[in-house]
Amino acid sequence: MRTAGKIVSLKKAAALRAALKKAGKRAVFTNGCFDLLHAGHIYSLEKARSFGDFLFLGLNSDASVRRLKGPSRPINGVRDRALVLAALQAVDAVVVFGEETPLKLIKALRPDILVKGADYRGTAVVGAEFAGRVALVPLLKGRSTTALARKLKN
Repeated sequence: MRTAGKIVSLKKAAALRAALKKAGKRAVFTNGCFDLLHAGHIYSLEKARSFGDFLFLGLNSDASVRRLKGPSRPINGVRDRALVLAALQAVDAVVVFGEETPLKLIKALRPDILVKGADYRGTAVVGAEFAGRVALVPLLKGRSTTALARKLKN
């Protein structure tokens, strides 16, 4: 599939999920802003994909990123972020969402496995009740978009 073809609407994602379920394939879901792609992102996406047969990635819209991260973010617009993420082998589908959380996506897709970073340990993971299970993956120390943005600013 061409890279741009991996960027899909929620309706298309739901159809993909139904086909996966019918075929007995395990669907995995993760999400984030992915503003400046770095090694930590690659690690977590590859780890997430290893839990199943198909990885849905929920991507925060530009407005959503601004609400979460502040007025100076995102650095890269949603079209660019979606295209870069869709080009990754680990990612099977990218779905953009405008809400603060991906609850609507998770509820619609009902993934077998919902993957978040280990920084969520001890906190409630949004949408966990609509997933088969939650998996927390370790973060790579010292890798973050905030640190990269700070470094670029200096």
